[in-house]
Amino acid sequence: MNKLRKQLYALILALVCTSALLLGGITLGQAQPPIHTEVVEYQQEDAILEGYLAYDPSSNNQRPGVLIIHAWKGLGEFEKEQAEKLAQMGYVAFAADIYGQGIRPETTDEAREQATYYRSNRQLLRDRAQAGLAYLKQHRLTHSKQTAAIGYCFGGTTVLELARSGAEVSGVVSFHGGLDTPNPEDAKQIKAKVLALHGADDPLVPPEEVAAFQQEMRQAGVDWQLIAYGGTVHSFTNPKAGNDPSKGSAYNPDSARRSFAAMELFFDELFH
Repeated sequence: MNKLRKQLYALILALVCTSALLLGGITLGQAQPPIHTEVVEYQQEDAILEGYLAYDPSSNNQRPGVLIIHAWKGLGEFEKEQAEKLAQMGYVAFAADIYGQGIRPETTDEAREQATYYRSNRQLLRDRAQAGLAYLKQHRLTHSKQTAAIGYCFGGTTVLELARSGAEVSGVVSFHGGLDTPNPEDAKQIKAKVLALHGADDPLVPPEEVAAFQQEMRQAGVDWQLIAYGGTVHSFTNPKAGNDPSKGSAYNPDSARRSFAAMELFFDELFH
């Protein structure tokens, strides 16, 4: 009788522990893969750039590659975290550097100066993005015919310009990026599918700019989507953007989650 009681107690204890693990978000037998990360130097003409590479090293099979373009303060922890997350999802992820090695704005004024410089020189902006894409494509684990580019804020503008340059990329995703361009006719060169994820109340990307972007895509015959998230302003994916929408930029966890899911669905369409 004591033996049976001990066996029953052991069974109940095992069930309780398993339930606790599952409720805590840990699924037995589904550990996250070990991710390899490294800071890498690469070039665009004479400029030295410093990007961040992430991938799962447990397999030597080639896989789709995702280029990540940073927001206006340059390549930082947020973009590195996105690269690691994408690597865990099975992609080779490369967070590119548009500004150059050692140029990481710390203040709003410094960020504005850098972003304005590149926004005013769209060809250089495209060339820097192309350099990052070239690095990603040449990596031994990247399936060079299966690549996408995503960008946040300034980076969203950049990946759209990358597409307008006629880059050989399967798709681009802009998260709360600027949608304007000085050369709308260049949309005829777009080979990629385009997904724009937009805060419907973003004061930095007004309705006129959104309408012009839609017309640009239509006239060029692009395969495009635009998703606007209600009650959402600029920088909605970034927890460091604060929580006060009246300032024009604020984190919105619901829109962040929904936009990431939209990107995942878009990637499934591109690569599977």
